[in-house]
Amino acid sequence: MDNLLGEFLRARREATTVERAGLLRGTGNRRTPGLRRDEVAMLAGVSVDYYMRLEQGRERSPSDAVLNALAGVFGLDYEATEHLYELARSTRGSFRRTHVADRVSPSVLRLVNNWEHALAFVVNRRLDVLVQNAETAAFLEGLSDSDNLLRLTFLNPASREFFLDWEQEARFKVAHMRAAVGADLDDPSVLTLVEELSLASEDFRRMWESHDIQVKPHEIGRYHHHRVGDLTLWHATFSIDGVPGQRLFVAHAEPGTPSDDALARLSASRC
Repeated sequence: MDNLLGEFLRARREATTVERAGLLRGTGNRRTPGLRRDEVAMLAGVSVDYYMRLEQGRERSPSDAVLNALAGVFGLDYEATEHLYELARSTRGSFRRTHVADRVSPSVLRLVNNWEHALAFVVNRRLDVLVQNAETAAFLEGLSDSDNLLRLTFLNPASREFFLDWEQEARFKVAHMRAAVGADLDDPSVLTLVEELSLASEDFRRMWESHDIQVKPHEIGRYHHHRVGDLTLWHATFSIDGVPGQRLFVAHAEPGTPSDDALARLSASRC
């Protein structure tokens, strides 16, 4: 993980099609997925040698103009561009430590516990579930590894039945941690989790190596609960002020729907 900027650039280059970049495909088969290095260099207005040095980690101080040009070539959104800047500006030994992100303030804890007829829980940047309300506990009851959303998704085979749109859910969670962690991959707790999941799950390894960055979740989630059946929930996520990486997730059903009734039955089961 010493060359995070280069890994990110390479992943984005391989994921960008010639059509997306506005180039003609030409004839014959392309041996390189996505764009070639010389095509990226041309579109970004830099030399091929300079771009190669960026990917290889031999050039670590690209200008804002170069970063903006590369973001345009790869079609990066706001969050991914911010991530690119963070990788470019970070050096080993200057990583932020955010152990405070594992401590939930009493006021947030009261908010979560008092949230009724909805799922409410707080995670840190590793997606450890730090606190949860009774409805969330009932929702995740019986699922192993539910103390960490990434372990639940990739290490528990039952998650593929629980998340009806498993691939979408899995990609969001991996991209969310990429965005939350940023360049601070020297944190031993993050390294341990990434290595554990990479060894145990080919799907996680594939998604992690794609370097996708996505902060916003899909607004609608579809689930299958072993006791109450299928649920469709609307959810949102909120940053918690003063605690980097800590976020509050809330999910609820549309009033009067079968999903609303299912949540009510789950809530009653915890009483």
